[in-house]
Amino acid sequence: MTGSATTPGGAVVAVFSDSPVGRRFLLLHSAEFPVGEAGDWAWGFPSGCREPGEDIDSTAARELDEETGISGDLTPVRTHDVAWAIYYLQVPWGTPVQLAPGEHNAYEWVDRDGALSRLKPATLVDSFRLVLHAIG
Repeated sequence: MTGSATTPGGAVVAVFSDSPVGRRFLLLHSAEFPVGEAGDWAWGFPSGCREPGEDIDSTAARELDEETGISGDLTPVRTHDVAWAIYYLQVPWGTPVQLAPGEHNAYEWVDRDGALSRLKPATLVDSFRLVLHAIG
């Protein structure tokens, strides 16, 4: 059952990099909002819904590639008994980002506190906290 508590209906991927001034997380700004606007779902991580017959690992990898042009070996954080699976990927500093036209209109690499202040609603913050715990 897609979207049930046992089978994730989609996946989110937190991408991070160790910059010269510390760890930075990639946030995408939804094209549904004017550039710079804040609020629920304005800023988030690459994410998307599972397609019929697609396993959740493939969903995460596909969405990351479609939304950012980034690929790599994703590390699962939580993939069972959740509505949305959570993954992370560490990339080298300077990795190029190619936004999907029409889905996102901006991106930023922000520190932990910057991410915590922009991510809304609480469900995004909760996912991010799980990633922070997983990466140490």
